[in-house]
Amino acid sequence: MFVRPGRTGVVIGGVVLLALAVLAGLHLYTTGRPVLTLATTTSTYDSGLLDALVPPFEEANRCRVAVVAVGSGQALELGRGGDADVLLVHAPQAEARFMEEGHGSARHPVMRSDFVIVGPPEDPAGLSALPEGSDVTAALTAVARAGGEGRALFLSRGDDSGTHKKELALWAAAGLVPGGAWYDEVGSGMGETLRMAAERGAYTLSDLGTYLALYGPGTAGAGRLEVLFEGDPALFNPYHVIVVNPDRHPGVNHRLAEAFADYLRSDRAREIIGTFGVDRFGQPLFQVLEDEGPD
Repeated sequence: MFVRPGRTGVVIGGVVLLALAVLAGLHLYTTGRPVLTLATTTSTYDSGLLDALVPPFEEANRCRVAVVAVGSGQALELGRGGDADVLLVHAPQAEARFMEEGHGSARHPVMRSDFVIVGPPEDPAGLSALPEGSDVTAALTAVARAGGEGRALFLSRGDDSGTHKKELALWAAAGLVPGGAWYDEVGSGMGETLRMAAERGAYTLSDLGTYLALYGPGTAGAGRLEVLFEGDPALFNPYHVIVVNPDRHPGVNHRLAEAFADYLRSDRAREIIGTFGVDRFGQPLFQVLEDEGPD
């Protein structure tokens, strides 16, 4: 378990239930306020979005939000076990299964970002030299070819996150089976995977928000990794909020979960999401999605 001082949240790599119990108990003991357990992706945490998004909700609802930042697959498993009240995730197919199984009472679109392929400035696979209009299949093929020749390395998160699921789907759509010395599954969140890619001169798939927050212009990591492929519609990255179903999991804080889902679709939250990152990068890290009603 890794706790970041001064920030609301826990990034879990081990004892999930113990971490949740300790965190929730600590909040209740120190504040006397009800606790909402939010299981979400490391991208919303590492990008810093939650630091802007959560405090207004806590103040308005006189509560504390215990943020458990894991991959989307792990967040959905926490929901399946009734160990989280609400989820903010980006794995659409896995989310659909979660709803079909009856674990969620409502699912709403919240925001989107885009996936990008980042890598070393030297770009040994030549992604930056691909013809205009090339798709992500061409980019992955170039990485695999350079990897097979010993000139490139690709790091996969390998953690069942939404990003990991997307990466595997992209390889499959390209008709490629990654593996061997040029492909390494690191089993870490987005921030840690980017750090390892920078250290090892490797390519990886990242959400744009986390990349900009950690390696974009004006950051300590600037210049160590570059966006080398972007813009293919296949790299669209939607996030949804899911309220865990109290009929399946009576112990969840359904009232606060519904309030949080409503808040994420409010004008206040939409303003925060739609402007987050503009002051630092000249562009928002996430774009608001229109709500078409619950699934």
